[in-house]
Amino acid sequence: MNILTQDTYDEKNIITSILSFCKEYSVGKILKKANAYKSKGIPVIYIFMYLLQLVYTKKSMYMNILNGTHNAGFGKDVVYRFLNSPFINWATFMLNLAVRIIAKISRLTSGSRVNAIVVDDTLYSRPRSTKVELLANVHDHIGKGSRFKCGFRLLTLAWTDGVTLIPLLFRHLSSQDKKNRFTETNPKIDKRSCGYKARQQAISSAPKVLLEMLGQIVKIGIPSKHVLFDCWFAYPTTIIEIAKIGLNVVARLKKTPKVKYLLDGEKRTLSQIYSSAKKRRGRSRYLLSVCVKLYNQDNEMIDARIVYVRDRNNRKKWIALISTDMELSEEEIIQLYGKRWGIEVFFKVCKSYLRLGSEFRGLSYDVITAHTAIVMTRYMILALEKRQKEDPRALGELFFECYDEVADIQFAEALELILSLLRDVLEEILFLSSEQIDQLIDAFIAKLPEYYKRKMEYKKAS
Repeated sequence: MNILTQDTYDEKNIITSILSFCKEYSVGKILKKANAYKSKGIPVIYIFMYLLQLVYTKKSMYMNILNGTHNAGFGKDVVYRFLNSPFINWATFMLNLAVRIIAKISRLTSGSRVNAIVVDDTLYSRPRSTKVELLANVHDHIGKGSRFKCGFRLLTLAWTDGVTLIPLLFRHLSSQDKKNRFTETNPKIDKRSCGYKARQQAISSAPKVLLEMLGQIVKIGIPSKHVLFDCWFAYPTTIIEIAKIGLNVVARLKKTPKVKYLLDGEKRTLSQIYSSAKKRRGRSRYLLSVCVKLYNQDNEMIDARIVYVRDRNNRKKWIALISTDMELSEEEIIQLYGKRWGIEVFFKVCKSYLRLGSEFRGLSYDVITAHTAIVMTRYMILALEKRQKEDPRALGELFFECYDEVADIQFAEALELILSLLRDVLEEILFLSSEQIDQLIDAFIAKLPEYYKRKMEYKKAS
């Protein structure tokens, strides 16, 4: 993946990056706020930083201990006590860290840029670990057909500005049906702890957990008014509940006869709406746009716009997108939904490079939650590194100082310098007279756009 630069593989550089990251964003204070601290012994920030850089040693903690290269200053028992703690609120940690990172990114982007919260889930596989707490047979919707696999559904919410994606919250969802679960919750878990509440969410429905997580995001003040997701969550009931929170939805709709929308007072499916309306001709970016109403069992209704676009894989088919933000144009809806792709790259990087689900094989739900938070923190570091290397705006004060210096060199002055060099060349090589050169330059300036000609006239007058 292109998010992993060559410098990232240098262990010394990445350790330096981790140190500066933890210092700049006060990771130690955020851990303490999330109830991760020790009254005595090894400071928690040291354990956390060790786990962040462990992936870059290209060995597991077990292999480092076996080979005698484990120089962390503490043993494996300290690490596992940290990972198994049910009292650390990893949701609080993720949100507070994300808020600080997003605040820095937002200062360097235009206020008119539309940011979004992306929602998606992926399979967190544990195929040979039937004793893992709350492990279940969960549906894997990747690929054709209905398939069930052993693991969890990793429901993830992330913030994106179209360039950088920052994970916000996650939850490993088990099955609501007790028959599909291999192992139940540990009865010794303190019911007052964050770990117990996380376990209760794990056996709840995905839409309910999604709404709870979106409520946390709105409460902490993440700068976004739009939620993007695929067709697996795009049902009228869920969309209406999200609208109550104060967020707009842009999503892909599932082509099914079970879901209907109100159009001109009649309930119609997506296919019926498409076949009954007049399509746009030519090579338009979209085929059809209609305004409908969404409704639920309580007869609550909201306005929405459905945009039909041509399927790239089969031009005879169509894809339907929905937006509850009626101020967005059809082109803006299509463009905004395209920002959802960043979360697919995020899942790929976490699984293929950052050892999501393969670094620690703990059996408790707390270990899985803690390690996922660590992996997502690693991704945040990489995302910031990528932004700093590829986006000059992320250089902060240095960028603005350079910008001010360059601004002092006006366009007219630069063009005048070029014309002066051109005059010398024409005189030395073509042996033209001063009058001929003046005529050529005047003719060249006359061909310039009006904006540039006004700049040149201003320069001559001054």
